[in-house]
Amino acid sequence: MSTIRPQEAVERALSLSRADDCVVIADESSTANLRWAGNTLTTNGVTRSSRLTVIALRHTADGVAAGVVSRSAVGAGDIEELVRAAEADAAGNEAAEDARPLVAEGPPAGGAGWDDDPAETGIGVFEGFAPALGEAFAAAQAGDRRLYGFANHVLTSTFLGSSAGLRLRHDQPTGLLELNAKGTGGSAWAGVGTRDFTDVDVPALTGDLARRLDWGERRVELPAGRYETILPPSAVADLMIYLYWSAGAQDAQDGRTVFSAPGGGTRVGERLAGLPVTLASDPAAPGMQCAPFVIAHSSGRESSVFDNGLALGPTDWIADGALASLTQTRHSAERTGLPVTPAVDNLAMRGPEGGASLEEMVARTERGLLLTCLWYIREVDTQSLLLTGLTRDGVYLVENGEVVGAVNNFRFNESPVDLLSRLAEVGETGPTLPREWSDYFTRTAMPPVRVPDFHMSTVSQAT
Repeated sequence: MSTIRPQEAVERALSLSRADDCVVIADESSTANLRWAGNTLTTNGVTRSSRLTVIALRHTADGVAAGVVSRSAVGAGDIEELVRAAEADAAGNEAAEDARPLVAEGPPAGGAGWDDDPAETGIGVFEGFAPALGEAFAAAQAGDRRLYGFANHVLTSTFLGSSAGLRLRHDQPTGLLELNAKGTGGSAWAGVGTRDFTDVDVPALTGDLARRLDWGERRVELPAGRYETILPPSAVADLMIYLYWSAGAQDAQDGRTVFSAPGGGTRVGERLAGLPVTLASDPAAPGMQCAPFVIAHSSGRESSVFDNGLALGPTDWIADGALASLTQTRHSAERTGLPVTPAVDNLAMRGPEGGASLEEMVARTERGLLLTCLWYIREVDTQSLLLTGLTRDGVYLVENGEVVGAVNNFRFNESPVDLLSRLAEVGETGPTLPREWSDYFTRTAMPPVRVPDFHMSTVSQAT
């Protein structure tokens, strides 16, 4: 297989196309990772991958039919066969309901140019992080604790071209660190998302883990029930991401979700939260920068290959407590009569100005629970967005402003939409990493929140 630069693959596929219109997306990725167990580095390495997607569009008497074929590691000699496969797929499909004119002009170019080589990562991205990790291993060993976890960094260059003349490029760094500490006080978890690991504070993370293990030296058994609960930013991120993923305009318009209005239409404009909470996305958000244009490898109820290259901007999904937008394609926006607001690959939640830190919230808690994170989250009911899942790696009892011990784990039953209406306090927003969804969504900024009656439905034996 002869290799070919991704932007050259895009140009060749477009030149070979016999379809009425064509969109081509080339993704070139490199990944660097470290893994450790029991205070010892176990593996490290670098991998590379590539994917080429061809979207062939065929005009019919009823509209436009689309054919999409995506393959990995496509060499120079494989491109024509891939193009023909996409055209054959289009020939066998009926007109697409989401068909719209191709985007001819995307957002202004930023960063590397179209002709520049794809960006790459390597083990060097951990140059400053690795020594700090080694010091953390030594400190953990001295404290009779064991550290487990991994660090991962992916850098993907995406090249998007179309027969309408579009030529767009985006370089996306995505890094994450997950740390788990084990000792006589049980286990504790911490995680962080990052663009380049220069902002990862290993001593602060491991210091917090050591403190949580100390809390776990005293065990308290509690029954299921409703408890005043402080959810840290990671747990809030997991709940709000699921809310965001469930906020498709087309499903809401069709009466399928919690965002569907009784009698038809959507709940856009309806107040969801008693406090002035905002849930928003912005491709240019500092530290969470993401693609400023739509990259759609396939069509679905919340994405459309016809929207490839459509410019993205700051979007409020919830503004001052009211539902402001739902994720839209141009097709669904015409159906709902709402503005075109495609999904953006980051998410931030903010409350009133002057929110307290997690520590300050704990200090003014008379009696309640402090969670670490949520795990194994699954949907129970679509119409209410009721979710169930487990607590993990530390649930702590707070009395008179102090953590007095660790309690058993629970299964919870909560709807993030209903939760918004019951928030008693929203703290200070900061970058965080969702525990459950870190494989799919890392760019988040969330506050800790206080819920007066979080529903711990049963006691769990999970550890």
